[in-house]
Amino acid sequence: MLDCLPALPTRPPKPRTCGLTLMLDKGLSVRQAEDILEVAGAYIDLVKLGWGTSLLTPSLEQKLACYRAANVPVYLGGTLFEAFYLRGCLDAYCRLVDRLGLQYVEVSNGTITLPLEEKLRLIRHLSLHFRVLSEVGTKDARAALPPAAWVEAVQAELKAGSWKVICEARESGTVGLYHPTGEVREELVEALIAQVEPSYLIFEAPQKAQQVWFVRRLGPNVNLGNIAPEEVLPLETLRYGLRADTLQEMYLLAKNAPSAVGSVT
Repeated sequence: MLDCLPALPTRPPKPRTCGLTLMLDKGLSVRQAEDILEVAGAYIDLVKLGWGTSLLTPSLEQKLACYRAANVPVYLGGTLFEAFYLRGCLDAYCRLVDRLGLQYVEVSNGTITLPLEEKLRLIRHLSLHFRVLSEVGTKDARAALPPAAWVEAVQAELKAGSWKVICEARESGTVGLYHPTGEVREELVEALIAQVEPSYLIFEAPQKAQQVWFVRRLGPNVNLGNIAPEEVLPLETLRYGLRADTLQEMYLLAKNAPSAVGSVT
């Protein structure tokens, strides 16, 4: 249907390495997963099974088969990795990932204390067997990292073998990348993209206003995460400029730069 409207931004086809939409599954049923895939499967690049919900989800393997049939990779939330690591059970975690047939893992330290050097060791080890997404930023709003510490951690984790680095925001979008009000820490984002190619970063953006900010700042092919199932299709309309919030910017971007790559500011 998109071919009926000229001057739209260009979106890379799946499987893509930029313009990713990472959906948060907080415990969807098999039928719910089937429904969201029917409506928005073409726009979902990855699914995260939030925190430890995978251990409590009935018919988990049936749901994973549903995602697999739609060619949508799935991984277990970083908090579950932290729960296994805290107990000294990393081998058991890897066996679980293997048993579930997953190819991605997340290495995070949003809740536990995990020195950077130890985190890098884990990334190097796990990247031999899995595609690693690491996460930078804390879930504790009282312990906000300065921009320089974010840049240092992101660069080191990419060098250690992370495929992408997720920039923390939690499900609420009120920590990490954001002020407690939900507003973007613009100085942090600018520091990150000045030192790291944005295609290597996934910015968690659960709130609509945050998604709008990133699409306006970095264009339609910015990587965004922690997207609720019901927000996947609306996010795609923001990327294409089919929603009032980005209509003008995406039209001008597509008209003046058909490749639609890069900042619009």
